[in-house]
Amino acid sequence: MSRVLFWILLVGLVVLAIRAKLKGLAARQQPPLDDEPRAHKPAAQIESMTQCAHCGIHFPASEAVQADGHDYCSPGHVRLPPQ
Repeated sequence: MSRVLFWILLVGLVVLAIRAKLKGLAARQQPPLDDEPRAHKPAAQIESMTQCAHCGIHFPASEAVQADGHDYCSPGHVRLPPQ
């Protein structure tokens, strides 16, 4: 008799867990019920890229270390010859 109760309880817990999981998934897929539409986030600024004269890696131009008319990715590569 205790085995039957154990299996009934186990099946009940599994069913409850599956229902809770499905309910959570359905709640995430529904759009919010706000009256006003969400404000759009401003688009990120697109930054120009440059290439390191020594190693060839591409990186944002604002992070460039410039020397002798070349762009470098780090101060350490300024001391090395361009490839």
